[in-house]
Amino acid sequence: MTDSSNTPIHAGQIGTRTPLASSALKDYLVLDLTRVRSGPTCVRQLADWGADVIKIETPSDGAQLGGPRQGPDFQNLHRNKRSLTLNLKSEAGMKIFRQLADKADVIVENFRPDVKNRLGIDYETLSKTNPRLVYASISGFGQDGPYSGRPGFDQIAQGMGGLMSITGTPGEGPMRVGIPIADLCAGLFAAQGIFIALLERAHSGQGQWVQTSLLQAQMFMLDFQAARYLMDGDIAKQAGNNHPTSIPTGVFETSDGYMNIAVAGEVIWERFAAALGREDWITNPDYATGPDRSKNRDAINAEINVITRDKTTAAWIDILNDAGVPAGEINNIGQAFENPQVKHLGLAQPITSHERGDTHLVGQPIMMSRTPSHLASPPPLAGGHADDILSTLGYSAEDIAALHDAKTI
Repeated sequence: MTDSSNTPIHAGQIGTRTPLASSALKDYLVLDLTRVRSGPTCVRQLADWGADVIKIETPSDGAQLGGPRQGPDFQNLHRNKRSLTLNLKSEAGMKIFRQLADKADVIVENFRPDVKNRLGIDYETLSKTNPRLVYASISGFGQDGPYSGRPGFDQIAQGMGGLMSITGTPGEGPMRVGIPIADLCAGLFAAQGIFIALLERAHSGQGQWVQTSLLQAQMFMLDFQAARYLMDGDIAKQAGNNHPTSIPTGVFETSDGYMNIAVAGEVIWERFAAALGREDWITNPDYATGPDRSKNRDAINAEINVITRDKTTAAWIDILNDAGVPAGEINNIGQAFENPQVKHLGLAQPITSHERGDTHLVGQPIMMSRTPSHLASPPPLAGGHADDILSTLGYSAEDIAALHDAKTI
């Protein structure tokens, strides 16, 4: 084998790239060591915007943390990237990884904090030979501290971070959010951190270690509820479908179902009262101001429901929106994707999967005028790009065959 590990290779020259999902990040090479959800969510933000992402996978029987490869979850998380199976516990596998790491712009991992150090693939080690490396780590609770060694999962973070105490109906106990919000937000914040580090590297020439955790991300997302506690000592409680401060805001009955109404501020309150034919509410001392409505929330909600039950959801949405009052239907997921505005925005994008054939996945919610994102390639077959990548690194056909036989790749 010709060892070309010291030869500078541009990201786009490491084998044959998948079709570009966007031109925005086309010059960046990313090594993806992630699994399950938070890490893949981060890397998806890089892959969908055109980075050359190589997913490093363990040679195995195909079992996947995070669901089967042909399942919707895996398919949605791992599009627009290549795959290299690599046994990082073998000397040959580690050599290949170090060759790639020396050329990478970004490495992303979400192991438990001690794993990367045990394998010798931590930031301190890899940055010695690649000082421009941006290395992102996502953990359950942080890279150090009293809980750093604990296994981290989304629902655990939701509970520890206070979110479950403010979600659900009063008196019915804590409730988790219906999506893995700590995982998703940790992944998105890690991607944001990577972008910041890459922008800074353009000036300093130096990479850095980017860290976040499920717990940090989830508590940051408490947002104004966290600020209420930190500034005023106010501990928020469950409010069900009611907004904790803007009243009346919540779910209201109609003649054929339910709808959301959001009344925030005095101007919208007056519009709302007029739209319902109850201008007298504007001067009613029980409802005249925000604090008054907060104190008498149950009473005003009951009066609203008496009125809204008289018309259909569609009729009320037209009436209220025409009056400048935010209102909307409450859809299931199928109805949401059939919504004409959702269709107009193109969130469901077509793709041809290796395992599923022609199907659709959720596209990026960001629209760019010059460098848009699209689903350019389906999730790769496990190790499907190994031979191509290794040949570019200088490995011969015989070398590659031997690595396959040894289950290094």
